[in-house]
Amino acid sequence: MTQSAINIRGNDDAARWLPLNADISASPPTQKAFSTDAAYDILAFAIEGKEAGLQVALCTLVDIRGGSSRALGAHMAVANDGRYCGYVSGGCTEAAIASEALETIRSGHDRFFMLGEGSRVFDIVFPCGGGITVAIHIVKDIEPLRSTMSLVDSRQSAWLHYVPRHEQLSVTTERCRTGWDGDAFVTCYRPSARVILSGHTLEVETAASVAKAAGYDVIFFDDAASLPPDRALIDSHSAVALLQHDLDREIPVLEAALAASPFYIGALGSSRTHQKRVERLLQGGHSAEVIARIKAPIGIFAGARDAQSLALSVIADIAATRQSLSTHN
Repeated sequence: MTQSAINIRGNDDAARWLPLNADISASPPTQKAFSTDAAYDILAFAIEGKEAGLQVALCTLVDIRGGSSRALGAHMAVANDGRYCGYVSGGCTEAAIASEALETIRSGHDRFFMLGEGSRVFDIVFPCGGGITVAIHIVKDIEPLRSTMSLVDSRQSAWLHYVPRHEQLSVTTERCRTGWDGDAFVTCYRPSARVILSGHTLEVETAASVAKAAGYDVIFFDDAASLPPDRALIDSHSAVALLQHDLDREIPVLEAALAASPFYIGALGSSRTHQKRVERLLQGGHSAEVIARIKAPIGIFAGARDAQSLALSVIADIAATRQSLSTHN
């Protein structure tokens, strides 16, 4: 296989070109360590590799031409023993990128690797006709990765900046969109979504199963007595879904959600039930503007009458809302 790399920023100091006749025979065979596309797990793999005395490359999707099965900022991590994890495409290019990362580690300098449209790697063609560019960074300092994970662990967002010219990573908490920001490529890391379910119903049990399968943290608040005193569990990365059949038990939990900053609040019930809910909240001193944050009837599609359909509707609605906020922030 021919190998190539590009300088997508138009500066020869920002990347090293790999000769077309590069010898890759000395590299170990590549092997997927485990399957994941979770950035947190990929960073953890990179840190563990460095702590074990291995050399590690962090591969980041930094350019998309046409369609792509992954978003900008998607990662792979590759250790110099050949093990790798993560995805920057649909699975058809990861082995080639892992091999390129091993050669990058051997070279001692970061580089870009182009695949698909515009690439000199003729034997890898994307079915969609597009192409991607991956930045391969040899991790020298794991502290930015540690700091990123520490911020995420504390339920804060983090923004990792990669500057190809200096082959360097740094982390900030200053909000920025994933993508190029001048000479730096910025990747946003957010805490996992926390789904707070209120109720003691079959619908709650089923929704919890779907949420856990989607990788969300799940917490149950059945009524006011189960709420933590400081309400700290309800943060901006939380979604609150009230699947009660009892307004009296629901209202205290709903009031706690309205007083916090979850990205989603939804409540079960018909339009008539919601009108009663609104009246109760207005009487409790909540403004119409605040009450309007409640999605009711809950879910992404109407008419769900069984627990399975309702669970899919609710969790899909939460996922769509979070995705929309991610796209616009």
